[in-house]
Amino acid sequence: MPAITNIAAYKFATLSELKPLRERLLALCKPAGLKGTILLSTEGINLFVAGERSGIDQLLSALRAIPGLEELTPKFSESDEQPFNRMLVRIKKEIIAFGVEGIDPARRTSPKLPARTLKQWLDEGRPVTLLDTRNDYEVKLGTFKGARVAGIDHFRDFPEAVRQLPPEMKTQPIVMFCTGGIRCEKAGPFMEREGFQEIYQLDGGILKYFEECGGDHYEGECFVFDQRVGVDPALRETDSSHCFACLTPLTAEDQKDERFAPPVSCPYCHRSPAVKMSETITSRHEAIRQIVSPLPGSAPYENRRPVNIPAKCDGLTLAACLHGIFGHVERQEWDRICERGAIVNGLNLPMCADHVVRAGEQYFRVFPGTIEPPVNAEIQIVHEDEALIVVHKPAPLPMHPSGRFNRNTLQFILEQVYAPEKPRPVHRLDANTTGLVVLARSRHFARLLQPQFVRGEVEKVYLARVQGHPQADVFECDAPMTEEPGFLGSREVVESGGQEALTQFRVLNRHSDGTATLEARPRTGRTNQIRVHLWSLGFPICGDPAYRPGQQLGEAMTLLPDSTPLCLHAVRLGFVHPVTGGSVTFETDAPSWVTEEAS
Repeated sequence: MPAITNIAAYKFATLSELKPLRERLLALCKPAGLKGTILLSTEGINLFVAGERSGIDQLLSALRAIPGLEELTPKFSESDEQPFNRMLVRIKKEIIAFGVEGIDPARRTSPKLPARTLKQWLDEGRPVTLLDTRNDYEVKLGTFKGARVAGIDHFRDFPEAVRQLPPEMKTQPIVMFCTGGIRCEKAGPFMEREGFQEIYQLDGGILKYFEECGGDHYEGECFVFDQRVGVDPALRETDSSHCFACLTPLTAEDQKDERFAPPVSCPYCHRSPAVKMSETITSRHEAIRQIVSPLPGSAPYENRRPVNIPAKCDGLTLAACLHGIFGHVERQEWDRICERGAIVNGLNLPMCADHVVRAGEQYFRVFPGTIEPPVNAEIQIVHEDEALIVVHKPAPLPMHPSGRFNRNTLQFILEQVYAPEKPRPVHRLDANTTGLVVLARSRHFARLLQPQFVRGEVEKVYLARVQGHPQADVFECDAPMTEEPGFLGSREVVESGGQEALTQFRVLNRHSDGTATLEARPRTGRTNQIRVHLWSLGFPICGDPAYRPGQQLGEAMTLLPDSTPLCLHAVRLGFVHPVTGGSVTFETDAPSWVTEEAS
């Protein structure tokens, strides 16, 4: 007989004094031999805990004694082994991360549809859309027959996925579902706010449906967030596992695949050898050439830039809110912009200036007939594998949509090349800087790569050509820098109160024209760090439009392709690979300005 009782439960309620509560729960759970995770927030509680039934009963009694949690109702299942390694009680901003302000399930949720009612509807063939709000890797193990999948990597992506749904769905009955129901508590009210008229949430989620209705109208199993990986409609642990390399759930059939080689790879992260990579990269380059010929931003198009309403603007008029967000534009100008119909909602309806906005809403600033400045789009793929993409970024080419650029950017172009994937840059280079950039192929790998850059664990080597000859062959600059942009978008060094910054330099060549080529190694990652440090030392980088000789500041502008180039190049990157755990280093060729002498 199974010896371990598993419970999953959540409750939206106003909770306070979370730190003492955390200590009380730990003091109860650990002696009772319970393991799992309890998330506490001012908005409620979310928990997955397993142990002997007596300990589980003690925990539930303690929780139901807390004001607001009297009606806490868990879902029970059994397992032969303890599915968790330790007992954690954590305090979070949200018990389920969503990131949308103004959604409060403790006050209101969408109507709950009992599991047996949904089965009856499906038995009768009632016209209804089933919407799976879970992440793609969960859906892989199973979902309801004919369900529409959100197509997301993380629940925080759900709002944008909703905005991509066909407009005709707003008048159709929709039943949304997730594992246990908690995500739908927030997803439902959000969809109603976006204009969907008939939204239901499956009460208790898939697990409750399994408990009351079995597997009717469902295909496969249900992913669960513990070492069991999956449960069948009888709530029994299945043979599904997961890849230790990429964490993808694996069915029993997946585990028979010859590419399943634990703990190194699985059918979903296994990659072919170098020859295959070369062929893949060649095809990527061809796709890039087709996308940038002509440049995607060279033909007139309607550019819609999202505007998200922050909490501080809740209840203000639209024009007042926009002026509060974009203070450099006069209030009267926002009135005129609204009068022109240039601010629309998600239904593409023009919004008037005195419309009252609510926190968490999204509107769009419409720029008709947009034509973007030209860029250098000769992007070269240096390396590609299951986790990351390394590219040589040309210049000028902005990395992200900003200012005058939206489609003529590295991110937009690569999203077209890798669709439906959306490669995520894990660090950045200035538009005018050339060299190596790393992109993650999923949010999972981005979460493993980005902290290495934040913690300064990545080897970053740049080449720079500067005006003047430094006296020493090896030197460094540790001057702190301003965090916020100043005059014309520039950063500067400050004597105190700025962000810590350190760059180490080595002279490679002293040229006869009075310039020098340096190797630069930034040990911190501040905006414009190398450029600002060299400029402050009296050695501005050749071609820099912002940090000019004589301590003069210019405009932080994106150059034109035929302009004199900024002589700064990211030549080498070294970091820990998120799949293999080993160190990897990538290098690219140095540009011609590194060695050429003035004519």
